[in-house]
Amino acid sequence: MPDIINTLLPIALAFIMFAVGITLVPADFKRLFEQPRAVIVGLVGQLVMLPLVAWGLAFAFRLPPEMAVGLVILGACPGGASSALVTYLARGTAALSVTLTATTSLVALLSMPLIVQGALHAFMGTDSTVDVSVAKLVRGVFFISTVPVVLGMVLRAWRPQLVDRTQAAIGRIATTLFVLIVIATFLSQRQVLFDNLSTVGPAAASLNLIVMLAGAGAAIAMRLDRRDAIAIASECGLQNAGLGIFIAINVLATPSLAVPSVVYALLMNVGAFGLIAIARRWVRS
Repeated sequence: MPDIINTLLPIALAFIMFAVGITLVPADFKRLFEQPRAVIVGLVGQLVMLPLVAWGLAFAFRLPPEMAVGLVILGACPGGASSALVTYLARGTAALSVTLTATTSLVALLSMPLIVQGALHAFMGTDSTVDVSVAKLVRGVFFISTVPVVLGMVLRAWRPQLVDRTQAAIGRIATTLFVLIVIATFLSQRQVLFDNLSTVGPAAASLNLIVMLAGAGAAIAMRLDRRDAIAIASECGLQNAGLGIFIAINVLATPSLAVPSVVYALLMNVGAFGLIAIARRWVRS
């Protein structure tokens, strides 16, 4: 099982990020200038608040070193491919969600390696056997996250009609691959997962709830539209757990670091259903 995961995980994750890319057009990035307040709040929420909350919860719950690092890795991941769908179902601003997902997926090339390296040193010490090479982390994020997103955007610009015909199918395949990644990682790390579920579970659930509430709260404090607040809450709460699993298994070669991402991948769907139910009523009111 580990050999299969090591081989197929990069391919599957790259395809998932490609599926994100084909939903994007250059106009999505224009919103960085057209709607700067909403975008800035969302970016600060994802790139600053989320890693800090993950870091704080790792200390607050006194997680074992590897679980603490895994939680911070998850907190450093960009928004997930499902966040735009959840935003749409929750009656949020889907365009803002897409913009934030695209931007954070590209910025992660710079932010993730620094955050992950800091977590490794803080929780596991400089004498850790885990490879903390920033160059290796940058390569991993670049080839698995940034490049597929850019290629997806290029294909959409080059063959828009082809993308329109196949986008739904590609999205379904990407969703299926993500589910398979979570299941495969769960099976390969089930003993570590069971051993740490009682500590990682509450921390992961707390992370999901806190960042969604904080994201919506920050948007309201900045007097943004309710729909924008919903989009920001969705982006903060629905992370690219697949990338967290990839970083743990393929880049750092420490599968146990993937446990928080696996747990979060399961729990964040509960949070997503809750967000949809509450947000739809909030918008109607």
